[in-house]
Amino acid sequence: MPPDVTDLADELFRSPLVAIGIPLALVGAIFLSLGAQFQHRGVTKVETRLGDGSRAGLSLRQVMHLFGRPSWVIGTVMLGLAVLFQLSSLGFAPLIVVQPIGVVALVVTAILNARVSRIRLDRRAIRAIVLCVGGVGAFVVVAAIFAVERRIDDRALIIVLGMLGVLTVIVAAVFLVVRRRSGALFAIIAAGSLFGFVATLAKVVINRVLGGQFDALTIVAIVALLTAAALGGYLVQTAYQLGSPDLVIAGLTVVDPLVAVLVGAFVLGEAALMPLPAALIGVAAGAVAVIGVVKLAKHHPQTHR
Repeated sequence: MPPDVTDLADELFRSPLVAIGIPLALVGAIFLSLGAQFQHRGVTKVETRLGDGSRAGLSLRQVMHLFGRPSWVIGTVMLGLAVLFQLSSLGFAPLIVVQPIGVVALVVTAILNARVSRIRLDRRAIRAIVLCVGGVGAFVVVAAIFAVERRIDDRALIIVLGMLGVLTVIVAAVFLVVRRRSGALFAIIAAGSLFGFVATLAKVVINRVLGGQFDALTIVAIVALLTAAALGGYLVQTAYQLGSPDLVIAGLTVVDPLVAVLVGAFVLGEAALMPLPAALIGVAAGAVAVIGVVKLAKHHPQTHR
């Protein structure tokens, strides 16, 4: 039987430790937004200095120069702190409380970027941000309420690895073909999709290691996780080259959890107990969030400067 919402709420707020998890998650979201802003600044400076004007993705030379940009290094450290705070918050509060708080990063980044760029957010951009935040928040809440934890066997892990392999080949091939014509949206969607699999594999690896199941398949999963994370990280830097930091954060905070939840639902069986009405609400909320990202890409004030 699915959990009763009232009982779930009572369980969530019965423990005073939740009061620790919520501010930790908020701090993590702030570090995420600040890290995006600093990394974007570093990428922009490298592009201005070493770019050839094609804006076709960062070259190896540009990537190496990023490590010499203090702003980019500071942003990377802040993103590391964001991950640390997010993981710590999960130790004190349930996922249903912590996960939606990450969307705060989108709001903070949008405000920061508007102030830094001295661009006023117009009504269309604000509506797009509201759609992103509301859609992904509702989607994650519904998924967290009805999701069930299941043992991940070798068959499920092999399917996930196969899906990630196909996705990686498609992303790499498409990027090489359309890199001179693709905008920030492609890089964001591709990076978010890869990071969704990274989150799934991280969960699988942690469970297998804690369960004493460190075998050859686990090593393959670790290699695949690191490869996807590296490619996703490169695409994020490329997205900074092509778009604004709040657009990047908007895409990642929508696509990443969508992919992770879909893989968890249909491959790992975590939505086996989700009733049809809840599933329909989740699908609708996800669609609203995606529409918000598309609108933000089309109507962001920076695209009209």
